[in-house]
Amino acid sequence: MESAPYQESLHLNQDLEESPIDRLGRSEFRRGPEQVARRLLGQRLVRIQGGQRVAGIIVETEAYLGYEDRAAHTFGWRRTERTSTMFMDGGTAYIYLNYGIHHLLNVVVGEVEVPQAVLIRAVEPTEGLETMRARRPRAKRDRDLCSGPGKVGAAFAVTRDQDALDLVTSEELFIERLRVRALPARDIVVCPRIGVDYAGEWAKKPLRYYVKGNPNVSVRDRAAEQP
Repeated sequence: MESAPYQESLHLNQDLEESPIDRLGRSEFRRGPEQVARRLLGQRLVRIQGGQRVAGIIVETEAYLGYEDRAAHTFGWRRTERTSTMFMDGGTAYIYLNYGIHHLLNVVVGEVEVPQAVLIRAVEPTEGLETMRARRPRAKRDRDLCSGPGKVGAAFAVTRDQDALDLVTSEELFIERLRVRALPARDIVVCPRIGVDYAGEWAKKPLRYYVKGNPNVSVRDRAAEQP
């Protein structure tokens, strides 16, 4: 069975915007990583391949603050062939292979030469579910199709071939605006990132954001969800 509609799973019927659908613009990606990480929640990630469109609502993100952030690939202004994409303009796709297995999709944010990014950790699938199921045959439920960054990469057929794509102008990978304003703070859980224990004190910083109550989130932080 398909996942529940986005507005039902979020219980935000009254807050959904009714503006014409378009894409997030360059200026929206040129903001700081924490602001963009929040802004992306509730927007729609779209991938078009061979005329097939798959899409879903972004429900979980992580912010990476660049040269000062020990969990960021560009900590200490590290610049390699892989991380050079992070020095590009806000709105660029930064895709890397994690553990030699999973392709992870990030969005470069901020200005050129300011190497910061936002990781898209989880998506609520809404379009092209049959295609996603074929790409993720091990997913037992639709809520598991995109409930983690590696799963997002597989379900959306994202690889290093899409690295450095401009999400503002690309016709194969982009983000559609469903909300004019960011989700209200009451609907966002803010907590530490996952899998960055090596980053010392930075591992504890609250730089992961997810939609409270959404079943497609990768891992819930029950302590952070408490009032």
